[in-house]
Amino acid sequence: MSHHHDPTRNIKIAFFLNLSFTLFEIGGGLWTNSVAILSEALHDLGDTVALGLSWYFADISQKKPDSQFSYGYKRYSLIGALISSIVLLLGSIAILFETIPRIFSPEDVHLKGMIFLAAIGLFINGIAALKVWSGKTQNERMVLLHLLEDTLGWLAMLIAALVMLFTKISILDPILSICITLYILWYTFKNLRDTINIFLQATPSNVNIKQLEVKLLKELSINSIHAWHLWTMDGDYHVLSCHIVVANDLSAEQIIHLKKQIREIFKQHHIKHITIEIEYEKEFCEFVDIDIQKNTV
Repeated sequence: MSHHHDPTRNIKIAFFLNLSFTLFEIGGGLWTNSVAILSEALHDLGDTVALGLSWYFADISQKKPDSQFSYGYKRYSLIGALISSIVLLLGSIAILFETIPRIFSPEDVHLKGMIFLAAIGLFINGIAALKVWSGKTQNERMVLLHLLEDTLGWLAMLIAALVMLFTKISILDPILSICITLYILWYTFKNLRDTINIFLQATPSNVNIKQLEVKLLKELSINSIHAWHLWTMDGDYHVLSCHIVVANDLSAEQIIHLKKQIREIFKQHHIKHITIEIEYEKEFCEFVDIDIQKNTV
């Protein structure tokens, strides 16, 4: 019996592991009086929200196009990313307000408890990361990055706690907390920017239209290309439309073959939804003038 890969199953397991441990580490952070652990708990809370929403919206995003959403429901997966980014931003700011004063007046932390929690955190997040290690979907790859980031964070915290145990330098706790929080903020801003760009239908960063145009003109019997439109539905499913100008004497069979060649080239660049309008040289197209004005501005 063959095993069908279910991307939502692994995300679901990772979600419950993350949720259980997040609740545990919030209590542990309060018990040990460690703002570094509370910062990591905040990070894990954001990851838990992201995992839960990814799991919830994964099923919705698989729905086929209908009269209401002609491109399908893929953009529902972005809602989870947007909400979790906002949660992380607000939580990180709150943690910084709590942590910065401790640099000037460090408080004692329960180091043995901190070491215990860090070891468990390293173990739990390591297991969760292994669950999605072989994932094939974009969703699973993003979840894996979150979990690997958490695993490395707990490893750093374990090392810091061991250092504090022997040196009694309590200021390492708020310093580590600020470093973790600033990294979370940087990572969150980056993801938020990418999510907003997708909502605004920006051109995917991994596809270069100019290079694609040069390749088509060089390899195929095409006079020119205009009215380029390229965007992505969810960061993985790219959509493209363009007008292709060909010679006036091209036959229907040649056009059919040409369109097949164009689609094969586009699919090599992970463009999955393709709309091509073929125009003869003698045809008038209103978009030609628009493109000329745009390129001369």
